[in-house]
Amino acid sequence: MATGQEASAARYRTIAADLAAKIRAGDYRPGEALPSQRDLSAAYGVTLMTLRQALRQLSDEGLIEQQPGRGTFVSPPHLAYRLGSLRSFADDLRDQGHEVRTAVVGRAVRRLPARVAGALRASATDSGLRLERVRAFAGRRAVHQVSWVRASHADGLREVDFTATSLYEALAVRGVSVARATETIRPGILDAALAAHLDDPPGAAVFVSDRTTYTQDGTAIVADRATILGSMMEINTDRAARGLSLHWGALRGDGS
Repeated sequence: MATGQEASAARYRTIAADLAAKIRAGDYRPGEALPSQRDLSAAYGVTLMTLRQALRQLSDEGLIEQQPGRGTFVSPPHLAYRLGSLRSFADDLRDQGHEVRTAVVGRAVRRLPARVAGALRASATDSGLRLERVRAFAGRRAVHQVSWVRASHADGLREVDFTATSLYEALAVRGVSVARATETIRPGILDAALAAHLDDPPGAAVFVSDRTTYTQDGTAIVADRATILGSMMEINTDRAARGLSLHWGALRGDGS
């Protein structure tokens, strides 16, 4: 016969499993508040202590977030940012099972900013195609991305439907295949201008990715800057003895 302690443990695990199933089925959506602890304990017919054990398990599994004074909320899904792959943001998101919506905010040929000219090894008087997009998944605008394409490789890109086509795909259709990229990711703070495009307020934590993409012959053709909500992203990678190379260094402002 099970002891009272064993019965209590079995009960809270059953409650945790039931709530987890409802979260994964979409009964409780990302960012949505769960019923109060008192209401949940009454619904499951258990004490507040047993209910809190179940919530603690869900919190440990990353399914919920308990916010003092506000309640318990379903955690937003996280984009696993894969350092070891060379893919578009949209392809990475879709591969992880997310439905992605892309909005094109701007597209124009402009003079390259100094930072971009340096990344593309171009003259500061050169021009390029500036493509500005916002990615939304799990019901939230989570990624703001500005891509600069070297002018010599931008022919025909102004007519592409980038709500449905990735930049890498559009380049490949035009006979330009990407071979490698260098990337720097650093923490940052969301400013008011970018907050207008994303679903977190100014001052929220973000990750800022600067990526330069090269063709097989070493020509730098795309310079990207992506700002990603910190609440929606985690970074992971597979490490091998002779594989991905990570370099750690002090942060430095770039004024751009």
